[in-house]
Amino acid sequence: MNDTVIVFDRIREDSRTLRGKTKAEIINKAVNETLPRTIMTSLTVFLTILILFLVGGEVTKGFAFAMLIGVITGTYSSIFVAAPILIDMARKKPLGAADADSLKPVLKKQNVALKPNA
Repeated sequence: MNDTVIVFDRIREDSRTLRGKTKAEIINKAVNETLPRTIMTSLTVFLTILILFLVGGEVTKGFAFAMLIGVITGTYSSIFVAAPILIDMARKKPLGAADADSLKPVLKKQNVALKPNA
């Protein structure tokens, strides 16, 4: 889950700097930028839990096995599932932080005045 947040944050940052690119290009760049960090983090956690699984007692083996499956599933989800789902869900919406035009209906409903950026 944490890696997915990192990927989405990078997508938000890249959407601000890469204005002329398509959503797929921005998302691909963001995933490629965060891929080394995701792999290193997941591999470190995986090896630690694997040692716990191999050396730990009977009580910890079940827990460690479940954690191993969770690390593998979470890493796979962060890299291969979250970004394509974002592409499908954000077909008509802009990536990144909402701009003032898209917030007008929400803010008007809440009686909040739009202030220009200082």
